[in-house]
Amino acid sequence: MAELHVELVAADRKVWSGAASLVIARTTTGDIGIMPDHQPVLSVLRSGPVTIRTTGESGEGTVIAAVHGGFLSYTDGKLSLLAEVAELADEIDVERAQRALEQAKAETDDSAERRAAVRLQAVTAER
Repeated sequence: MAELHVELVAADRKVWSGAASLVIARTTTGDIGIMPDHQPVLSVLRSGPVTIRTTGESGEGTVIAAVHGGFLSYTDGKLSLLAEVAELADEIDVERAQRALEQAKAETDDSAERRAAVRLQAVTAER
């Protein structure tokens, strides 16, 4: 089975790295799915959940991350997701994200509301 090597990196840390058969991410032109042997691509990421279908020694699985801005680059079997902010769904505190969403709505802070909503989408997608 063909694989792609994926690196999900935030401005402050490496979030996830490994082999995958499929990655789905949100870009400024819509959602994109990257599989092995995809055409080379460079795109701007929008806030949204990223789904990584993992392969490799540990078996098949799914990793979900909340990503806020950045870039996606694929070439020669390597996919780099360089995000301004990214966190794995299992790192997200659901109650804190819900409180942040409520506060952002009360303050009519659209960007904070979007960040909180994406975090909750990532957690929901993982379940």
